[in-house]
Amino acid sequence: MKQEEMETLRELIKDVDTAMLTTVSDEGLVSRPMKTQEVEFDGDLWFFTKKETDKYKEILHNKDVNVAYAGKSYVSVRGRAEIVEDMAKKKELWSKAYEKIMQTTYDDPDVILIKVKAEAAEYWESGSLIKNIAFMYKRMTGKDAESAEINETLELDK
Repeated sequence: MKQEEMETLRELIKDVDTAMLTTVSDEGLVSRPMKTQEVEFDGDLWFFTKKETDKYKEILHNKDVNVAYAGKSYVSVRGRAEIVEDMAKKKELWSKAYEKIMQTTYDDPDVILIKVKAEAAEYWESGSLIKNIAFMYKRMTGKDAESAEINETLELDK
């Protein structure tokens, strides 16, 4: 992902407090709200959860996820999730807000991180009719996207 594309995505999601994380369960797709991390987006999204949750088990079974943000714009990020139990990373990302939400501390062995490595992002800005970035479309079809749609797609390098 180019630096300018990463900055575009960072700007679109930075003020959205809650994201919807979609995982794959035995019954199908499941979405639930997750608190957005207040860190610089570098291609990875981070979320706290506990091991006793369904999403933890679902990610262990199927790493394909989607994260959606709704604010001034609408953003959908497709990626691969992994469970991270690194104590230093938990301490780095932890805030007092999590203490209230999760009723525990970062060093609780039940607290884990979900790291989503973004593979592609699509976004819609209200009033925008120009499609500037369409890597996913081009990659899938071999053709440049038409500029008549309101959504823009960012394809992230793996």
